[in-house]
Amino acid sequence: MNKALPLTALAAALACNFAAAQDAAQPPKAEPAMQKVLDAQASLKPKPIETLSPEQARLQPTPADGVKKVLTDMKKSTAPEPGVTVKDLNIPANGGGTIPLHVYVPDGAGAGPLPVMMYYHGGGFVIADTKVYDASPRALAKMAKAIIVSVDYRRAPEHKFPAAPEDAYAAYTYTLQHAKEWGGDPMRVAVGGESAGGNLATVVSLMARDKKAQMPVHQLLVYPVVDNDMNRPSYQQNANAKPLNKPMMAWFFKHYGADPKSPYALPLKNASLNGLPPATVIAAEIDPLRDEGKAYADKLQAAGVKVDYKLYDGVTHEFFGMGAVEPKAKDAEQYAADALKKAFAAKH
Repeated sequence: MNKALPLTALAAALACNFAAAQDAAQPPKAEPAMQKVLDAQASLKPKPIETLSPEQARLQPTPADGVKKVLTDMKKSTAPEPGVTVKDLNIPANGGGTIPLHVYVPDGAGAGPLPVMMYYHGGGFVIADTKVYDASPRALAKMAKAIIVSVDYRRAPEHKFPAAPEDAYAAYTYTLQHAKEWGGDPMRVAVGGESAGGNLATVVSLMARDKKAQMPVHQLLVYPVVDNDMNRPSYQQNANAKPLNKPMMAWFFKHYGADPKSPYALPLKNASLNGLPPATVIAAEIDPLRDEGKAYADKLQAAGVKVDYKLYDGVTHEFFGMGAVEPKAKDAEQYAADALKKAFAAKH
C-alpha cells in the first residue's frame, strides 16, 4: 500500500497539471452580451484569419457583422447611428496617389469651431477599413461633440511598414491644415484609435514630437498594439481567444513587415516616451494585447505623461464600438468621450 501512494500522488499531480494546462488554453469567460456577439459572428462561419491570404482574410465576417446579426435578431435597425454627417475626401499620400479621409461631424453641435480627433481603425495593419469600424467614430463624434476624422491608410502586405505610419501622420498634418474648413479648431486636435489604430495614434504623437511639429492635445489608445512579445500572460491566457488570438497576431506581424528597431514600429520599445500628450488607455480582459496596454500606460506614466487607464472585464478585443449591443462598450465609449472633452476643455 505504501508503495502505491507515491504513484497515486503522481497521478493526481499529473491530472492537476493537465487540468491547469487546459485552463491556460481557455480564455476567460465572456459576459452574456459579449458572448452573444461572439456567437453571432461564429454563426457567420468566418475562417481562421491565420490560414488565409490577406485578400481572403479581408472578405471574412467581422465582429461588426456579429453586432449587425445581434441587432437583426433583436429586430432592431442595423443602419448607422443617426446624428452624424460624414464627408468623404481623398488626400495626397506619401510617394504619390491618394488615401481616403472621412470627416464625421455631429449634428447640432452648436456655434464656434469644434474640437477634432484624428481616428485610426484597427485590423492588424492588414485587414478592415473605416467602414468596418464606422460605429466608433460615430459614437465619439456624438458623445464628445467633436469632429472625428478617420483615414483609410494603406494596408500591408501590399504596402508594408512604414506606409501605415506615414499615411497616419500625413492625415494628421492634413487635418491640422484643413480643420477650419470643416468647422473644426486646428489648435484642439487629438489622436486615437483601436488595436493597430491605437499603435498609429501613439506613433503619430511620437513622430510629431520628433519632428517638433504641433502635438496632439490627447491620445486615446484602445487596446493598442505596442509590442511583439507573445510570452506575456495575456498572450498565454488568450492564445485561443476570439476574435483575436496569438496565431492571428503572428500573421499580422508577418504581413506588416515592421522593423522592430524602428522607433515608429512598436512604441513600447521606444527609448523615450517623454513629452508625449496625456493619454487614455482602454483595455479588454479577453485580449492577447491586454498586458502590453498596461505596460505602455505604466511606461508613459514613468516618462511623466498623465495617463488614465481602464480595464474592462468580461469583454474581448474589438468590444469598443459595440455600444449598440454591449453595455460595457457604451461605458467605454463614454469614458473615452469624457476624457476627450476634458482634454479639449483644457486647451480652450
